Amino acid sequence: MKDLQKSIQQFPSDLKALDQVLSWFDQLTHPPIPTIVWLQCKLVIAEAFTNAVRHAHKNLPTSVPIEIEVSLLSHCLEMRIWDGGPPFDLEARLQTPSLLPDAQASGGRGLAIMQKIADKLTYRRTDDNRNCLLIVKFY
Repeated sequence: MKDLQKSIQQFPSDLKALDQVLSWFDQLTHPPIPTIVWLQCKLVIAEAFTNAVRHAHKNLPTSVPIEIEVSLLSHCLEMRIWDGGPPFDLEARLQTPSLLPDAQASGGRGLAIMQKIADKLTYRRTDDNRNCLLIVKFY
C-alpha cells in the first residue's frame, strides 16, 4: 500500500478554524476517488474536527492544536485526527444506543455519521498521550 498522497496539518482548537480545515482538505488531489466518496470524507473530517474541539479540547486552550493527517492510497482514504484531550471509549459509546441522540436532536450525531460513512473507525490513546481517531474509507 503505497501512499499516492499524504498531508499533515495542525489547526487551532477553535470552531472558527473549520473553514481552514475544509479548505486544506479540498486542496488535496483526489482524481481516483469518486466525488460522492470525497464529499462523504469531507463531512467526516468536519464532524471529527468539530467533535475534537467541542469535546476532547473543551477544557483546553485554543493553542493546543488538533492535528489532521490524510493519506490517499490506491484503494482507500485514511484520515487521522489527533487530539490532546482525555481518553474516550468510542466503542462503548457506539454500542450504547441510549448515548446516541435521537433524530429530533439538534446536534450530537457526529459519531453516528462517522460510523455510517467509515469502513473502519477507531479511537485510541497514543504513546505521546494524545488520542488518534482513525477513519478509513475504501473506494
